[in-house]
Amino acid sequence: MCGRFVITSAPAALRQLFGYLEQPNFPPRHNVAPTQPIPVVLIDKGARHFQLMRWGLLPTWVKDPRGFTLLINARSETVLEKPAFKNAIRRRRGLIPADGYYEWKAVDGRKQPYFIHRADGQPLGFAAVFETWVGPNGEELDTVAIVTAAASEDLAALHDRVPVTISPDDFERWLDCRGDEVDAILPLMAAPRIGEFAWHPVSTRVNRVANDDAQLLLPISAEEMEAEAPQSKKVARKAAAAPADDGQGSLF
Repeated sequence: MCGRFVITSAPAALRQLFGYLEQPNFPPRHNVAPTQPIPVVLIDKGARHFQLMRWGLLPTWVKDPRGFTLLINARSETVLEKPAFKNAIRRRRGLIPADGYYEWKAVDGRKQPYFIHRADGQPLGFAAVFETWVGPNGEELDTVAIVTAAASEDLAALHDRVPVTISPDDFERWLDCRGDEVDAILPLMAAPRIGEFAWHPVSTRVNRVANDDAQLLLPISAEEMEAEAPQSKKVARKAAAAPADDGQGSLF
């Protein structure tokens, strides 16, 4: 599962890694959430491009998005069959630049957030599928979802699902949608190798979308975790009592 992620690498470094033509200048983001615009790398007319899309895919056949579930993730096991994704996985695959993501694990009856990142500190590319939704008045909205897979043995200690990450050597293979064949990309939709990622606990401040600063990434001690526990439980009880989702696609 992936419900929040981080983009902290310099724009020039990401442009060099992903090879897109544009030269966007954007600030670091430490708490990217569903429904927000996020960068997506795609191939158009034989060249890689950088484009902003809303995180939360809307299939083309949706009439009223207000009554449709927010699709922030697409399961690799069913992405070829699900009506929402089966066309996108064949014709509209993209990469989402990132430097890590957050996951929440149950600890003593509360949800403890962890920051997960490559062990070598390098940026990564989430596998993604996208669609352009066209509204009744002709308005267009580019939307995207992150592909997930069953977690490898080490990451399963945090959550049973992980975002699929594509290595730079496989960027071209994943992005190439010139044909409808998907056999070449099926092996790419897998969990990271054991030991490829590392993680550490972080402050529950990340629970609030409004918090977006570098302090969110810092590891916290067992004592700090315990100090945050009472407030964390209050937030959890409040969330459980809420009548409906707040539209941010929160997973905790």
